[in-house]
Amino acid sequence: MSMKLKLEQIQPDSESSFRLLLTPQLNEVFYWHFHPEIELVYVEAEQGIRHIGDHVSTYYGSDLALIGSNIPHLNFDYGAKTRVETVVIQFPPDYFQVRMAQVPEMGEVQALMERANSGLAFDGETKRLVGERMKLIPTLNHFDQFIELLQIFQILASSESAVSLRARPIASQQVLKQQERMARVYQYVEKHFLDKINTAQIADELSLSVPAFCRYIKKTTKLTYTDFVNQYRINYSKQLLLQDTSITACCYESGFENLSYFNRVFKKQEGISPSAYQKIHRIS
Repeated sequence: MSMKLKLEQIQPDSESSFRLLLTPQLNEVFYWHFHPEIELVYVEAEQGIRHIGDHVSTYYGSDLALIGSNIPHLNFDYGAKTRVETVVIQFPPDYFQVRMAQVPEMGEVQALMERANSGLAFDGETKRLVGERMKLIPTLNHFDQFIELLQIFQILASSESAVSLRARPIASQQVLKQQERMARVYQYVEKHFLDKINTAQIADELSLSVPAFCRYIKKTTKLTYTDFVNQYRINYSKQLLLQDTSITACCYESGFENLSYFNRVFKKQEGISPSAYQKIHRIS
């Protein structure tokens, strides 16, 4: 499985100014990539991973994100075990900065694209409304697709649910190297999260000393390596909890060796206990 950060080459669809991509079915592929094009993505799945720049989280049910130019990201269907539906719209970075810069009606949308430079995620009514409209885009002709896209951007521009992901675009070879290194960390944790945490081993994998690795992971993620692994474990345990797995089984199947420690870490990250989380999300 390749962990190298890839530059994706994108061409607009025939007779269109943007590219429309539907459910690429890459859930078995770790596709860590970037491209100059800005990307709007809506995905529906039981659960999945949102990995944009240094931001890593788990989404449930659906996700809506606007990813700025040259921000590395993982395919949203990676690792999904159930049915996934995805609508991806990719358009040139100068779409609004140059082509529509003189159109005053597009002022709010231009500001939205500036904010997208650090990645944006949307929730609530915005996610629901935009998701429904994005799913309809493939049924429209090219002109109506363009009009619908403008209306979607206006909804996003005026939404109060936008959350910045504080992701960084590829600005230099140094940043590119850091992003490739972070992808290797992520892959290592995914493979070894059930093992006892071994900082020396991951440091060696990256050809770093233990102190250098600890400084790197703290600077990149704002977490210690132990906290970073535990964050992954808790996200994994939430998937198990949603399947009505027992708390004890969730603890050990997520890599924790101690039930009280699992409960403590879970509550610190999620604000509630594992049992409370399971009760809230249980489908009757």
